[in-house]
Amino acid sequence: MVNKAKKSVALPAIIDLDSLDGIRDGLLDAVEEGPVSIAAGAVERVSTNALFMLISAAETARRNHFEFAIEQPSAALTTAIERLGLGVQFSGMMRG
Repeated sequence: MVNKAKKSVALPAIIDLDSLDGIRDGLLDAVEEGPVSIAAGAVERVSTNALFMLISAAETARRNHFEFAIEQPSAALTTAIERLGLGVQFSGMMRG
């Protein structure tokens, strides 16, 4: 088995409906090709739809047998996850 290089996707400061399409397209490509690392330290505001998109991308990566990790999540991101009660869904992918 060949080790694939980890793809890195950086999340912008504001993840809202206007930015979702571009992020989704990058995530779709990444989770089909290999392990994915999400740089989430710059996130200042995140929509609920964006959180569900990350859960979906993680599930696709899992089905493809690739690692999916959210690296150094910002306080705003972790707070949004907790407020929406999505801690269980994100627990296995959070790093740092």
